[in-house]
Amino acid sequence: MIPKATRQLLMDYADRYETASFINGDPSWFMHKVHGAENQEAMAFLASCLSYGNRQQFMPKIQWLLDRSQGHVYQWIAGMGFAASLPSGVNRCFYRLYTVDMMHQFLLTYSRLLNQYGSLGRYVSYHASTGLEAINAISDYFARCGISLVVPKDTHSACKRLCMFLRWMVRDGSPVDLGLWAGQIDRRTLVMPLDTHVLAQSRQLGLLSCSSASMAAALRLTAALAQVFPDDPLRGDFALFGHSVNCP
Repeated sequence: MIPKATRQLLMDYADRYETASFINGDPSWFMHKVHGAENQEAMAFLASCLSYGNRQQFMPKIQWLLDRSQGHVYQWIAGMGFAASLPSGVNRCFYRLYTVDMMHQFLLTYSRLLNQYGSLGRYVSYHASTGLEAINAISDYFARCGISLVVPKDTHSACKRLCMFLRWMVRDGSPVDLGLWAGQIDRRTLVMPLDTHVLAQSRQLGLLSCSSASMAAALRLTAALAQVFPDDPLRGDFALFGHSVNCP
C-alpha cells in the first residue's frame, strides 16, 4: 500500500506537470507539429523509435526526418520518399547504434505495414485490445521482418519507447498525449514507460524495490501507480517526471 503522503505527492506532481508546457523539449513535441491523424501517428512512431540517449543528440535526428518529409510523414513513408532522403553508405551511422542501412530497412518495413493495413493503429486493432498485447503485436511484426534493434523484438526488456508511444496514442483528454487510439485500447491497460532514470525515481518513492528495468518491473510499477490513478495509471508518468525535477 502506498502511503497517503506519497499518493498526494504524486497527484500534485501530475497536476503540475501534465500541461502543454511539458511538450517543450520532449519528443512528443514532434507529433504536435504535423497535421492529420495519419501524420501524427507516423511522426509519433518515428519519434518514439529514436528517443533514447541524450535528447540534445536524438532530437535533431527526429527533426531531420520531419524536415525531409516536409510534414507529410505518412505519405513520405508509405510512398517510400525516404529512399531518396537517407544518405548513402551501408555502414554509415545514422544515430548511435542505428546505421543508415538499418534505418532504411526499418522504414521499408514500416512502409509495407502502412500499405498493407492503412495505418499502424489499424494493424494493432486486428491483433490487440490491451497495452501489453499492442506492444507484442508491434514487436512481432517488425521482428518477423528482421528489425530487432529499432523496434524491440520481444517484451523481455521494458520496451520503454513502445510504452511511451502507446501512452501518446491511447490517453485522451491530455494536453500532451493525442488519444488517437482511445477507442480501441483501454488506457487502464497501458504499461508504464520504464528506464533506469524512472526506475531510480520509483525506488526513491518506494514504488519499486528491484534494480533492473524489465517488463516485469514496468508492470509492477504500473500496478503501483494504479493505486494512485486507478482510471489512468500512466498519469503517473508525469508525476514521476515532476518528482525527478524537484528531487533529482
